[in-house]
Amino acid sequence: MCALNQKYDVCRTLLPIWIEKYERGEFDDDAVEEELLPEYETRIAAFERLVGRQALEIEFLKGARRRERSQRSAPGSVITGPLQSRSDGGAS
Repeated sequence: MCALNQKYDVCRTLLPIWIEKYERGEFDDDAVEEELLPEYETRIAAFERLVGRQALEIEFLKGARRRERSQRSAPGSVITGPLQSRSDGGAS
């Protein structure tokens, strides 16, 4: 192992650690991905909830914006507010 350490300029204590990890399967991509899958699924679900919440907020704000525009365009006075619909005279 000394020759490998020198050839690749690697600390002599790392090679035995890497060999041990390889034998345990820690460098096996499929095994690592399998271990990470539940964590990724949890994170994806959290992101989906966040996106759903943000979509609701956007729709709410769009509605508020539309209501604000319609109120601004209504005839009225700064002092009295929007004009109320007038009676046709039938009410007393």
